[in-house]
Amino acid sequence: MMNHFERVMAAIERRPVDRFPTDIWCVPEVRQRLLDYCGTTEWVRVLDALDIDGIIGLWPKYIGPALPDLGENLRQDEWGRVWRKQEYNNGIYWEQVGYPLAQAETIADLDAYRWPDPAWYDYASLPDIAAEYPGRVIEVGYTAVFYYHNMLRGLELSMMDLALRPEFSHHLIRRLADWFYEYHERCFAAMGAKVQITQVTDDFGSQTGLLISKGMIEEYYRPWIERAIAQAKGHGIKVFHHDDGAIYSLIPDLIEMGIDVLNPIQWRCKGMDRQAIGENFGGKLCFHGGVDNQYTLPFGTPEDVRQEVAYNLSTLGRTGTGYIIAPCHNIQNNTPLENILALYQAPRVL
Repeated sequence: MMNHFERVMAAIERRPVDRFPTDIWCVPEVRQRLLDYCGTTEWVRVLDALDIDGIIGLWPKYIGPALPDLGENLRQDEWGRVWRKQEYNNGIYWEQVGYPLAQAETIADLDAYRWPDPAWYDYASLPDIAAEYPGRVIEVGYTAVFYYHNMLRGLELSMMDLALRPEFSHHLIRRLADWFYEYHERCFAAMGAKVQITQVTDDFGSQTGLLISKGMIEEYYRPWIERAIAQAKGHGIKVFHHDDGAIYSLIPDLIEMGIDVLNPIQWRCKGMDRQAIGENFGGKLCFHGGVDNQYTLPFGTPEDVRQEVAYNLSTLGRTGTGYIIAPCHNIQNNTPLENILALYQAPRVL
């Protein structure tokens, strides 16, 4: 029988597995519910109790200059982004309300912005944190140039700029990409062989199609995505790519760029047919996700969850490997516990 590490890596490399591996993404409220259910304060004990193989994502702790205190309901990060605490019926989210480059007009304004220094993070502690998860696959790093562009400039401005201010946009995106490159060099140097996966990821998809044209992606973002992928591969690290929504038309390009894992396979979105995705791309990628958390997990029955996992195994996992069972995104707090348990019991009862 394979252990957790072996099972996940075999699926990523599309080698035979003893059973399909599992992973979990969830909001903090669900995380606490599972800790309470398992009677522990340690997340790894939850993974053990539910027999979740898991991919453990680690981040170097911020140790840079003190951040401003904006009170209980607002906070500002090292990028100058401002977030507001927003309570919903099912939990709390921090919603972005401040965009530090929204008022920038010139390239000089971009250069005058206080870019975070990659030295502001405690990379040296990463190996010790990883050691708390023996026998688990470790993920470190998160390159997301389009997403960070959106968060610095604001979604509307960042997309309009691509058409109206090309020189300005190229400069901003290059500065972002260079920051990510240096940050990840430090992450990978600190971790050495202790890291197996990094995210080179983004959010190009909406519920019905791409947010921007493939031409814009090619011109502005693809060179930097490819550089980040090459950087990871140069360190012997697999590349995990998260891209919500209806991104079917982009999948061949992502394969060309060299990604290893595609998440989240949000199949309720337009054109994201699991059978077509499995048939056309199953021999070229490992899929991660595919269990719907918009309807099936929160509003379905345990049997609905089991049936969805079974269908995913027959489509996304049609070759017998190359699929990691996981929710399409974070499991939300309105999801019944019995549905969560059904998700992780399914690989052993189907």
